Amino acid sequence: MKKIFAFTEGMTRKPTHYCPGCTHGVIHRLVGECIEELGIRGRTVGVAPVGCSVLAYEYFNCDMFEASHGRAPAVATGAKRTRPNLIVFTYQGDGDLASIGMAEIVHTANRGEKVTAIFVNNAIYGMTGGQMAPTTMPNQRATTCPAGRDVDKAGHPIRVAEMIASLRTPAYIARVSVHTPGETINAKRVIKQAFEYQVADRCFTFVEVLSTCPTNWGLSPRESEKWLEQNMMPYYPLGIHKRPEDA
Repeated sequence: MKKIFAFTEGMTRKPTHYCPGCTHGVIHRLVGECIEELGIRGRTVGVAPVGCSVLAYEYFNCDMFEASHGRAPAVATGAKRTRPNLIVFTYQGDGDLASIGMAEIVHTANRGEKVTAIFVNNAIYGMTGGQMAPTTMPNQRATTCPAGRDVDKAGHPIRVAEMIASLRTPAYIARVSVHTPGETINAKRVIKQAFEYQVADRCFTFVEVLSTCPTNWGLSPRESEKWLEQNMMPYYPLGIHKRPEDA
């Protein structure tokens, strides 16, 4: 019988610590599969963040760094400049990348560092208790805004992919989602393309992935999928926002 699904060697067999319904595990697998399929695992280095995916180094079957909060792009820059033959990626949530690490990711992109950033946007701080994040939606409730995000006081959610795409430096910038099987298949294509650009030594690559957080959203996994589609996707449109050929 033909095998159509198998465990990827891009991942370890460590049991996941993520909450039921969290799609971090799905995104992990997509990254692991791409690394394995491209045959680059032996020279790939990942950088884990601070946040829900702080233990990412236990799941990816490649060499990993653990960065201080928000500093993953700086660590990735150091690794890539020291050993340009490495394939280097960061895996970061919205609190890590879009809050304390905002300057790091913007300047890394502006310098055109040839690394890949996987940015997981679940519109909330997950690990630390569900506080409002830079990506929290208008009127979305969080522990630090129980009445909902007031844009007059907190500003509007930051569209990170569009902001980075506005820089003049050539780059590959995209936004995908993993809330349905079809979108997950597309997300893998985009993530793989991002790594391919790095393998070809072309440009900085950045993939934002819309993800669910049932625990902090106070919803079931199925309800979370619907909430993401109805509330996040209209504000955070999916697609390729920039290619190096466009520069």
